[in-house]
Amino acid sequence: MRRTIIAPADLAGTALDELKDWLAIRSDAEDTQLSALLGAACEACEGFTGIMPLAQQCEEIHPARREWTRLAARPVSAILSVEGIPAEGAIFPFVPEAYEIDIDPDGAGTVRILQQGAAGRIRVRFLAGLAPDWPALPEGLRHGVLRLAAHLHRTRDAADGTAPPAAVTALWRPWRRVQVA
Repeated sequence: MRRTIIAPADLAGTALDELKDWLAIRSDAEDTQLSALLGAACEACEGFTGIMPLAQQCEEIHPARREWTRLAARPVSAILSVEGIPAEGAIFPFVPEAYEIDIDPDGAGTVRILQQGAAGRIRVRFLAGLAPDWPALPEGLRHGVLRLAAHLHRTRDAADGTAPPAAVTALWRPWRRVQVA
C-alpha cells in the first residue's frame, strides 16, 4: 500500500497563529518552518493514535482483488473514486458495478473489486480525517500537536534527537486505536 496526500490540511491559518502564540513569535520570518513542524506533528499524531487528525484528500494504491481491502488512513468520511491501474496502458475509472465500497461506523474504509478487467492494482481516492479544520480538532489532539511542534522548534539544534515530551503522548493516549493483528 502506498498513500499520497492529494490535498493536505490547511495549517497556515489558525494552527500557525496558535503555535506562534505558544512560542511567543511575532515575526512571519519562520512561518514556513513552523508550518512544516505542525505538519510533522500531525503525522506523529496519526502514527501514535492511528487517526488522521485533520481532513485531507488522500489516495492509496492497492492490489486489485475480490477480497475487501482496508484503507490505511482513518477515519474515512468519503470514498471519491476507484480506478484501475493496468500493467501497461492508461489508468481507467471503474464503473460503479465493478467495485463495492464500505465505510464502517468506526471510520474504516474498505474496497473490493468485482470486475477487475486489466487492472493489476487500484488507486482509491478518499477523504479522511477526524476534524474538518483546526478549530474543530478535539482539545487533547490539538494541544498535543501544538506541544510537539513547539518541542521540535525548541530542540531543532539538539544533536541527540530528544524524545517528545511525555505530556504529548498523555494528551493523545485517550485517542489511540490499537488493532489486534
